[in-house]
Amino acid sequence: MNKFQGRVSDTDLRILRIFKTVVECGGFSAAEVDLNISRAAISIAMSDLEVRLGFRLCQRGRSGFSLTNEGSQVYEYTLQLLSSLEDFRTQINALHQHLKGELNIGITDNLVTLPHTRITRALASLKDKGPQVTINIRMIPPTDVERGVLDGRLHIGIVPDLKILSGLEYRPLYEERSQLYCSDSHPLFKVADKKLSKAALKDFDAVLPAYAQTPDTKAQHQPLTSSATATDREGISFLILTGRYIGFLPDHVAELWVRDGRMRAILPDECHYITQFSAITRKGARANLVLETFLEQLDKT
Repeated sequence: MNKFQGRVSDTDLRILRIFKTVVECGGFSAAEVDLNISRAAISIAMSDLEVRLGFRLCQRGRSGFSLTNEGSQVYEYTLQLLSSLEDFRTQINALHQHLKGELNIGITDNLVTLPHTRITRALASLKDKGPQVTINIRMIPPTDVERGVLDGRLHIGIVPDLKILSGLEYRPLYEERSQLYCSDSHPLFKVADKKLSKAALKDFDAVLPAYAQTPDTKAQHQPLTSSATATDREGISFLILTGRYIGFLPDHVAELWVRDGRMRAILPDECHYITQFSAITRKGARANLVLETFLEQLDKT
């Protein structure tokens, strides 16, 4: 009795692909390298396929490898099936040229000045592939981004890896380096680093972030004298530029002021930390062609 009267499962497709490779390689041993699985695993897969089909596909043994008449026919049918699947994939991919819908993305503040413009390039590619796609960006704190992705209000978020949540999938994007800065009107601006010590920084007011931090970040802030807080990097920048505070900023945020001579890094060899940023999506979220296209473009950048 034909055992393929039900639907063709993913497992069936996998063992049919193994069968195809075995035939094209001329045997189990030769197929090991192409398939990157053991000869024993190949033998099990072939036996499973023969059980599913209800007849023998090939002769194997000391006399070598050869297909039975049924095996030759199954090989031809397998080629047709896999070719049809590839045609289906190609046709589905063609739909990317007619993408419609929305991409709701939450991004942590002040990332636009990053030299690695992966997000910008991926958004540009998405718009090229789907001119009718509407892109909605929300600039909000990391915890709000995570909450928005988890409850479905956001399709994707860009956040620092402060903590790993079990309901989210993470795609590492880039690392961000932060250093301790002062402005040109601050007393430390003209003091050479070789005349400074980390302990001496306690004598100066500092602005600290009023948002979640990694242990490494907290360790860098701990020696400072906190006399102000800010909920984002823009607020920290404002207070540093007053000339009354020192504070940590990402290098890409401070770069403009550094280039203009309005800021400088203090003790850069000692006072710095690295933050990893990732793209987050909800595990088990319903398939979304717009989101999938954006993720594909993000992976290519």
